[in-house]
Amino acid sequence: MLFDIVHTSGTTIYFVFVILFWWMSRVPRTNPGAGWWACAILGAALSRLLLLAQGEIDDPHKAMIVYAAFNALEKIFLLLGIVRFLKLDIRDRWVLWAAGLLAAWTTIAWLTDLPPLAYRIGLAAFNMTALAFAAVCCLARRHEAPGPFLRVTAIASGALALHWTTFPLVASHPHWQVIGFAVGTGLTLVQYLSLLASVLLQFQQRLLDAEERALELAYCDPLTGLNNKNYLSKLFEQALLLATRPHHFVAVLYIDLDNFKPINDSAGHRTGDEVLKEVARRLKACTRSTDINARIGGDEFIVVATQLERESQIDRIARKLLDRLTAEIQVDGVAYSLGASIGISLYPAHGNTLPALIEAADEAMYQVKYNGKNGYAIHGRDGPRTAEADAGDAEAKAGAA
Repeated sequence: MLFDIVHTSGTTIYFVFVILFWWMSRVPRTNPGAGWWACAILGAALSRLLLLAQGEIDDPHKAMIVYAAFNALEKIFLLLGIVRFLKLDIRDRWVLWAAGLLAAWTTIAWLTDLPPLAYRIGLAAFNMTALAFAAVCCLARRHEAPGPFLRVTAIASGALALHWTTFPLVASHPHWQVIGFAVGTGLTLVQYLSLLASVLLQFQQRLLDAEERALELAYCDPLTGLNNKNYLSKLFEQALLLATRPHHFVAVLYIDLDNFKPINDSAGHRTGDEVLKEVARRLKACTRSTDINARIGGDEFIVVATQLERESQIDRIARKLLDRLTAEIQVDGVAYSLGASIGISLYPAHGNTLPALIEAADEAMYQVKYNGKNGYAIHGRDGPRTAEADAGDAEAKAGAA
């Protein structure tokens, strides 16, 4: 009675695992290990069904041989799944050799009067070797899969390998059979449950990676890696919280590249993309970690300078940006020269919202464009400052000295 309960319970749970592994194997881009483990646990379930039906079969000896074949076949599929799951560099021919030996051993046991103890020893040796190999593989690669579950698989596989050493003796004693099969069923369930958890953790990691990529696409410019216009609004709200401190204010710098379109048209879009990437790198290099850099259009960028204490800091930041952006950019050994028209607005002097500040900075930027490009202007201030004017001032000061 207890024998039937152990095998009925084990078989039922095995079939549940078959369904779960098969379902997971149908999910696109799933690790192929799940499909092999569905086949493996199906072999284990069928072998248990044969044990339950043993009393109704005319030749129990041959029924045990078929049970042993299905049981050993489970170990082959288990190993194939582990090899695929861990992406091990193991040739399939070794597994085929193992399957061939299993087929030969089963055929010999079926056609000859091989004593039961002999094929029990053969089954135990085969399963011990396969399970020990599975334990070593999982233990060696335990850091390459998410979560600690491969360690559990390794421990359960190692315990099963030791458990199979008792099979030749346990199988010949009815009382010990029940205990042995109960222990084996429990260890097998732990083994496949840990494998199932490993696959589910891979699913979870895929979802987290997909979410991270989606957030990057939602908030970052895919070409330059800078923030995009959508994320700029969220970051600006945080910048305003810092600006509420005494004597702090925020500046919005609207940057429109000069002479970019001729480069893009003559040298091609790939070169144009490389130029934009270099511009993004220079913006990051010129600004602080508390500042915000964003690309809002083809050749249009915004820098939000935070935690400023004096308006003179704006001139210094604008000149620094202008110097870096007008320096030559090398792409494939060819030098390209850009200019930059920068319009600047200040919070709260020129607006209390980001759209209002961008509009004010945009008007100042067009003032620079109208007056010859390649300079900067603060909204409401008389006349833009150009790179040529700054260079002339520097020469005048040097001459006076």
